[in-house]
Amino acid sequence: MKFILAPDKYKGSLTGRQFCETVAQGIYKVFPKSEILKMPLADGGDGTIDVVADYLKASKVSVKVKDPLFREITTHYLLSEDGQTAFIEMSEASGYKLLQKTEMNCMHTTTLGTGEMILDALERGAQTILLGIGGSATNDGGMGMAKALGYSFLDAEGNELKPIGENLAKVKKIRQNNIHPKLAEIKIQVACDVNNPFYGENGAAKIYGAQKGASEEDIEFLDGGLKNFSKMLEASFDIDVQNIPGSGAAGGVGGGAVVFLNAELVSGVDLIMQLANFDEALQGADWVITGEGQLDGQTFSGKTISGVIRSAKKHKVPVAAFCGSVDVDINEMQEMGLDYAVSILNQIGNLDDAKARTVENLKLASYNFANLVKLGKG
Repeated sequence: MKFILAPDKYKGSLTGRQFCETVAQGIYKVFPKSEILKMPLADGGDGTIDVVADYLKASKVSVKVKDPLFREITTHYLLSEDGQTAFIEMSEASGYKLLQKTEMNCMHTTTLGTGEMILDALERGAQTILLGIGGSATNDGGMGMAKALGYSFLDAEGNELKPIGENLAKVKKIRQNNIHPKLAEIKIQVACDVNNPFYGENGAAKIYGAQKGASEEDIEFLDGGLKNFSKMLEASFDIDVQNIPGSGAAGGVGGGAVVFLNAELVSGVDLIMQLANFDEALQGADWVITGEGQLDGQTFSGKTISGVIRSAKKHKVPVAAFCGSVDVDINEMQEMGLDYAVSILNQIGNLDDAKARTVENLKLASYNFANLVKLGKG
């Protein structure tokens, strides 16, 4: 039997690698001679950097950058063994995880540090940059990121603006005469799994502003700022970011990356599966086992499990999902394309108890599943 283990993390309790190790133990008790490929995945959000490291044979590069509030920090990104590919996780420089709750206010935060990481990778000779944009604390349309790479943003009087969300409404001119020369020579792909437009009712500010510390009044102001910024982008670059699905991701970094970096927005999980040569691994597989903390109606909206199912179905390989909780009915499960799904929780208790027993419960779920397969019922 050949099993491919391709989970996302159980947020707060288990990494994808730990999932693989645990599930393998349960399967080996039933199929001691089985072939098990451990291929943890991610969807491009916060934490993807740890998954990508193995596939790129990459090492961490330390770099000093500005955090969302312009304070100097030392952070890191990944550079492949051959120095050709960099993987940069936006949250390492511009993420909410770097701020205290009382500091969260995307009127005043910047993506400058993300741009500084990109700049460092450029100057080290990277030819391809993969950018994960989950977990951002920002709503600056990518203005900070662009400033680090040589763009500048001026108000009506010709004064250079600080690259923060509050100043999007003031941008009247974008200067392009100091752009880093290597920016035109590289390929940049952005892991983006949302379809939000730049501004409007489903745009960056109105959908995500509140969770980034913006008040209702701030959100309206930021939305107007993004609308103004999009007009300036179209006037300067002849690109209408509002018509690009995903342009509102990460406070407008999705659209900003297309304009300032000539980047391509791609599915995060598809990008990681490509790095992992996932389709090749599926050859001859009997089962794919995936998992994440919760299986629900949002799972098919760009999450890891949806990508795994999509690839597995192309190769006619059945898919099982082991999740912390399962909040879908049989019809929804079938519509997703899952052949088997189980919640690993096996007793009533609180969340802390469940997390403490994750490994034990996951091993048991794996063992039970393997026995079903052996009996021909899986």
